[in-house]
Amino acid sequence: MNHRILGRTGLRVSALGLGCMRLPTVGGDETRIDEAAAGALVRRALELGVNYLDTAYPYHGGESERFLGRVLAEGLRDRVLLADKMPPWFVNEPADLERIFGEQLDRLRTDRIDLYLLHSLNRRFWKRFRELGALEFLERKRREGRVRFVGFSFHDRLPVFREIVDAYDWDFCQVQYNYMDEEVQAGTEGLRYAAHKGLGVVVMEPLRGGRLARAEGRGLSEIWQGTDPAAAALRWVWSHPEVSVVLSGMGRVAELVANARAADRSAEPLGPDLEERIRRAREWYRQRVRVPCTYCQYCLPCPEGVNIPRVFELVNDANMFEDWSAVRRRYQRFTPADERADNCVACGACEEVCPQGISIIQELQKAHEELG
Repeated sequence: MNHRILGRTGLRVSALGLGCMRLPTVGGDETRIDEAAAGALVRRALELGVNYLDTAYPYHGGESERFLGRVLAEGLRDRVLLADKMPPWFVNEPADLERIFGEQLDRLRTDRIDLYLLHSLNRRFWKRFRELGALEFLERKRREGRVRFVGFSFHDRLPVFREIVDAYDWDFCQVQYNYMDEEVQAGTEGLRYAAHKGLGVVVMEPLRGGRLARAEGRGLSEIWQGTDPAAAALRWVWSHPEVSVVLSGMGRVAELVANARAADRSAEPLGPDLEERIRRAREWYRQRVRVPCTYCQYCLPCPEGVNIPRVFELVNDANMFEDWSAVRRRYQRFTPADERADNCVACGACEEVCPQGISIIQELQKAHEELG
């Protein structure tokens, strides 16, 4: 397993990290982790040299932390760097920070968390955390020795990312990044900005929730013939020197072994053949974009609060990757009710300023029918 340095922390982290959000489950119930299969997965990951395990308070309905606590208590805790996160949607008052953190230590059966993040920051959650004293909370936990290094995970636009990076002495950050998301959320510019500031960079969603691991589909199978699309996507992310560790939510040992094999080549250049295949795959997906939104945000702020670019981003994801059920869950669980498409009152203010000439009102109506 190749290792990289996690920014100013100085930690040597495995190029591949195990994301514990998609562990094997029983009967399709997200909260019932298959202890035998998931335990075998974690132990095999450590055998292959993975030393970065990532979890969060809400993963598997809270069972991800409890499961890891049981497994790591088998004498494995000191072999791993454990990352966990504070969820903003459960924090309504300062006391919640201490309460949730205490629960996390209990669940994980540990007295410290190596890498602690403020979870899923966007402009709204960033404002909430600051108002409730989350930064002071992080400092307190560092002084107490309960947290070694602090960071944040991110889901918003580049200007917000820069603002957060500049606002505090972070050790690392976690961003979504893959060959389809060079200009989405923090994007390549944000990746470089964070690294320039000395932050270690952890990448999530390198396969877009597994979607970039596909090799089927008219035209797509020809592009990837003889080549593993998942390995290609992972190696594309590793080809960026700013990236410290790439998280993959592997649910089977076979996936883990395949990704570890790709990680063995993480220091190698892609080469012209693989670069061309990735370029062609990117174009294949982009041709399936339904709403030609460029996320310029000229349509914002919507008088009714609709997050128009976000709604169109979800529609395009569903159409590109032919995965409407997963996108519906994202829309219903993670898009605030006051930002959804059904808040549109057809005032037309957005259509007057849209550079792409999109029929926004019509597309929002269609989006809510499909996603809501």
